Amino acid sequence: MRSIARVVCGTAIAASMFIPAVAQTPDSLIGDLSKDVADVESKITSLAKALPPAAFEWRPGKGVRSTGEVFAHVAADNYFLPAALGIAAPAETGITGKDYKTAEAFEKRAMTREQIITEVQKSFAFLKKSMAGVKDAQLSEPIEAFGQKMTRRSLWVSTVTHLHEHLGQLIAYARSNNVTPPWSK
Repeated sequence: MRSIARVVCGTAIAASMFIPAVAQTPDSLIGDLSKDVADVESKITSLAKALPPAAFEWRPGKGVRSTGEVFAHVAADNYFLPAALGIAAPAETGITGKDYKTAEAFEKRAMTREQIITEVQKSFAFLKKSMAGVKDAQLSEPIEAFGQKMTRRSLWVSTVTHLHEHLGQLIAYARSNNVTPPWSK
């Protein structure tokens, strides 16, 4: 039994030496959410790059966001949600945390496919940097966002679930345009 424990322990130690430093975040809610955001970022970004320009104009029905508009919405909210917690979004976005209309205005900017992809990448960099500055002790602090009382923790969890919602939507949009998500091939 002890030799099995030594082998398992030794294997775990050896394996941990090959895990990139980024993956070795401390055990915390923000650490877990940050890892998840990095995974979603990789998928959303690779999906955006895999879609042809015409697919950015595609929409499943009248009055529903086009593929490009969904990507722009993801970028806008990656800026807006930290801004709602008091973390200033880059000035060039025009997004403030006090008024969602600023995020809507950002989404409605005329952008090419390449500009949208760039904004998605920049917004994820901002989101990850914003999350990196959060301490566990801050998570229970009460805030008011979207006219509701909640905690900082609630807003960070909502931020990540929002990304998953739109990842699923974008997968459906891609498949409707005969594009297989790169990680599914």
